[in-house]
Amino acid sequence: MIGFELTEDHLSVERLVRDFVSKEIAPYVGENDANHYFDRSILSKLAKIGLLGICIPPQYGGAGFDYISLGVACEELEYGDTSLRVIMSVHVALNSLTLLSWGTEDQKQRYLIPQARGQKIASYALTEPDAGSDVVGIQTTARREDNEYVLNGEKVWISLADVADHFLVFGWTDLEKKKNRDHSGLSAFIVERTMSGFTSGTLKQKWGIRAGNTGFFSMSDVHLPLANRVGEEGEGFKIAMFALEQGRYSVAAGATGLIHACLDASKKYALQRKSFGQPIANHQLVKEMIAQMVLDYEASRLLWLHCGWLKNQGKRNNRETSLAKWYATVASERAASDAVQIHGAYGYSDEYPVGRFYRNCKGAVIYEGTREIHKLLQADYALGFRSDKPRRCNLPPIQ
Repeated sequence: MIGFELTEDHLSVERLVRDFVSKEIAPYVGENDANHYFDRSILSKLAKIGLLGICIPPQYGGAGFDYISLGVACEELEYGDTSLRVIMSVHVALNSLTLLSWGTEDQKQRYLIPQARGQKIASYALTEPDAGSDVVGIQTTARREDNEYVLNGEKVWISLADVADHFLVFGWTDLEKKKNRDHSGLSAFIVERTMSGFTSGTLKQKWGIRAGNTGFFSMSDVHLPLANRVGEEGEGFKIAMFALEQGRYSVAAGATGLIHACLDASKKYALQRKSFGQPIANHQLVKEMIAQMVLDYEASRLLWLHCGWLKNQGKRNNRETSLAKWYATVASERAASDAVQIHGAYGYSDEYPVGRFYRNCKGAVIYEGTREIHKLLQADYALGFRSDKPRRCNLPPIQ
């Protein structure tokens, strides 16, 4: 049975994160955003309250909460600022949950435990200058030499690129399959920032999520031990898609929090601002926009909660997570646009937060699978062109 009430554990996470955002984020986020400043102290603060390992089992350094707790945390963090949820997406969802399911015991001991404790920060690196949605278009190679791999390539639009210690990186181990665009030639690896040949930088001209760190890195003859390959050779595409499913879940929950932030800001302004002798909250077209936010918030929340429930049961949820990510991110863009409209000229300035919401929301419509990719996925599921088959690794169920 699906329950619609949060448990006391979920509510405790909600209260914890809401209080954290109110005290540690809200007073500074506007200034940080305006200055394109990533406050690295946020990482240690998130670690201190246990969020960087929130749904990782205690034996691997985590807090042991369930996947709905991860969603609750992402929703509350993005209510404060998208940059916070991005940290959870790349560190917890894309990287750590992937190591939990696909990593060897040695990899869990060396990488997952310090990540869950927040001692090391992790990221995910798939996108390249000429490859985004077209995963098999990536050019990074991983050449096998005796007991190691030698990686060469460039990654871009990587969250925490100039901050993270560990990166889950994807590259070609079979160059013949690369020529034929056969994704079974891709493999996954753990790369450390301190490895020789690794260099990174920060993208300075982002339109949104300006309080976050987004950048690029290059690998020039980076030597990796065989023990740093995740999964078997040729399983990189499967691992990348598995990771994206977890990332999309966190993005969907986060986008729901952004809708909530737009709704609260719009209600507050509409009740205070007067036009034609009365609060603009009395105007029907303002009510229509606020009503749409209510609908989108409730629908988005139910969609990601359903996904979290499936994850807790250990059930595969690619279709459901794709749908949740698609709907919630598009709905957040609509909510942010309407929030700016409700605020009028003030919405076009940084005096109110809705302009920041509008700039931040657009990223999620693009990354973790564009709006168009998810439309195609949902159509293929509906038409019977796509179905979810059993896979080698699933998230461990949490009852």
